[in-house]
This record gives sequence, C-alpha cells and structure tokens, in this order.
Amino acid sequence: MKIGLFFGSFNPVHTGHLIIASYMADYTELDEIWFVVSPQNPFKQQDELLHEKTRLALLQLAIADDKRFKASDIEFDLARPSYTDDTLQALREKHPENTFTLIIGGDNLKSFHKWKNYADILLNHDVYVYARIGIVERPLLANHPKIKMFEVPLLNISSTYIRETLQEGKSIRYMLPEAVRNAIEEKGYYKN
Repeated sequence: MKIGLFFGSFNPVHTGHLIIASYMADYTELDEIWFVVSPQNPFKQQDELLHEKTRLALLQLAIADDKRFKASDIEFDLARPSYTDDTLQALREKHPENTFTLIIGGDNLKSFHKWKNYADILLNHDVYVYARIGIVERPLLANHPKIKMFEVPLLNISSTYIRETLQEGKSIRYMLPEAVRNAIEEKGYYKN
C-alpha cells in the first residue's frame, strides 16, 4: 500500500488537519493517511505540549469513524527530539510491504533543506506539499522531481489559536471534531 504520512504535534488535532488528510486521501493515489504524532518536534518548545498519549487519544477520537485514517505512535519509542528521517527508517523496517509519502505544509518545504538527511528522504520518498495560507513564494525544492505541490482547501486555523481561544474562555466549537472538543472541555485541557 501507499501510505501518506502526516506528521505533527496535533496539539490538538483540528478540522484543518482533517481537511488536508481527506483531500490527500481523495485526490491522490494514497491508500491511507497515517497521522504520526510527534512527541517532540525539534523546532517546537516541549512545554507547550499535552502529553503525547493524550494527544494520540484525542487524534484517535477525531478519526475513529474514517477507515482511510490511522493514528501512529511510532515516534514514542524513538530517540528525541523526533527526526523524520529516523521515523521513516523505523517505518520501512516495520512495514516493508508499504511505500511512504510525506505530507507537509509549504512552510515546512521552505526549511526542508535544514531537515536531518533531507537528501536521503528525497531519494527514498515522495513529498506531497499543501500550500499554506500566507506562503506565496515557491521554495527552490518545489521543483524537485520527488516533490508534488497541491492546492488543498485550507482553514486559517491552528492548534495555537485553539489553545489561546480556550485560555480566553471562548468557544472552540466547529474548530475540531465534536468528540475531541468534548474530551478537551471535559478534562480541562489547555486551560492554564
């Protein structure tokens, strides 16, 4: 099978993430989309994150009724911070029957040349890039034969915005799946 890997902190997962994944499942040859929960992104502060297992559980709630999607905790047992190249190697070893394609935002493509072993990633994997709101320039790597650009319908929403909205005591309704919103509100996540 051809698997699309959508990496992220998913802190929390929101409707924008799901729209991107759904587009990739519907409009590309990918058979499934695996959401890879990153316990620690090397470019993000650790103290902003809910515990990795909590973020995984919220993600599982979000995708429970969509057979095209799976949640992956593969990075939980890898060295930290998480590097995509290491994760890809672990996935190839664990699932040699599959091919893996990365799904990243245009903002990540701008800095892709700074990723650990980025040339090896491009040697072994396709990279599907969705445009990000506010990113208009095409990075040099956009012309690489392993990179494909997609015009995906996007919401101007972020996990940061959702966390800030919660901290301000405002509604997050419609920003995330109802089951995720209910769990966040019931447990009081992101209130501090």
